[in-house]
Amino acid sequence: MEWNKKFNYPSSTRALIQGKRHYSLDGSNLPSVTSILSATKSEEDKAALTAWKERVGRVEAERIKKESSTRGSNLHKFIEDFLHGKLNQDLIEDNNNSKKMAEEIIDNGLKNKLSEVWGAEATVYMPGAKGFAGTADCIGIYENRATILDFKQSNKPKKKEYIEDYFLQVAAYSLAHNTVYNSNITQGVILMCTVDRLFQDFKIEGDELLYYQNKFLERVEKFYNLINK
Repeated sequence: MEWNKKFNYPSSTRALIQGKRHYSLDGSNLPSVTSILSATKSEEDKAALTAWKERVGRVEAERIKKESSTRGSNLHKFIEDFLHGKLNQDLIEDNNNSKKMAEEIIDNGLKNKLSEVWGAEATVYMPGAKGFAGTADCIGIYENRATILDFKQSNKPKKKEYIEDYFLQVAAYSLAHNTVYNSNITQGVILMCTVDRLFQDFKIEGDELLYYQNKFLERVEKFYNLINK
């Protein structure tokens, strides 16, 4: 695995505007991809989330959410350090099982597959009146294809039909990257590990990636219609 800084990814700051995360880039405030997806969830998805909170209780739901967020942040930091060649295994304390989960993703999903890194935790954006922005976990050459990679942690294994928002996220980043840099990213990859250290990987490519790019643009349109009412 080698670094190739062939693209100049911009620096950005994040801010909450009307309760939604935005990226400040060159004087513009662009809503985050995750904020767009959250604001445009289907009524069915909203009802399912509400039902889960009621089932486990509001306090327990908040605890699970906070624990998951902390574990996810630690996992991303471990993998980012690995990509930069800074991961010192002897000095790392394992918080919330994050290190072992990160190792599963590194050993099963990255080693001997990720040959070139263009960026890690890189800001990508789509300019314009209906623009958006986000932070791509990793961009580079994966199994010989230009790829957006996203790293996820989960309490339990996932089925492909339950992670549509993950596909929409990598599709959004690939669309923005191809538009701004005239690149040819043709694959989105989700690398995931559960707390029981079960590794999973999911890929969308070709026509399926185009499908999710178009579907994300529909969510963007819906988002801007909502905020402009």
